[in-house]
Amino acid sequence: MDRAELAGMLGDQTAAYEPARAALLGGGDFVVWDGIVPSQQLAGIYAARLRRARRRGTETLALSSTVDILARLETAQLKIGCIFAPDRPWAFMLFLTNDADAVLACTGIRRAGW
Repeated sequence: MDRAELAGMLGDQTAAYEPARAALLGGGDFVVWDGIVPSQQLAGIYAARLRRARRRGTETLALSSTVDILARLETAQLKIGCIFAPDRPWAFMLFLTNDADAVLACTGIRRAGW
């Protein structure tokens, strides 16, 4: 998958899509990992990250709505990707269909120390 193709998949489903697209088109590093993960497993992991972020006061974008989307996907198998902002203060996690044809959810998390 190339940068332009991934940018084209970033719609407007959550508030993190626009900053993720800007980071990608601004030269940020990105990866879509091989393999698939059950959406319910991801919903649990990211629900825990949401609780931890709230406890610690970590800035996030669309993490709550991403958890909701992942939970609604029930038995879907998803690919995971990530975009790092060029100056690296933000990481944007992407959740794609198992064939990587569409991004279903996106969340941004401010990285510690930035």
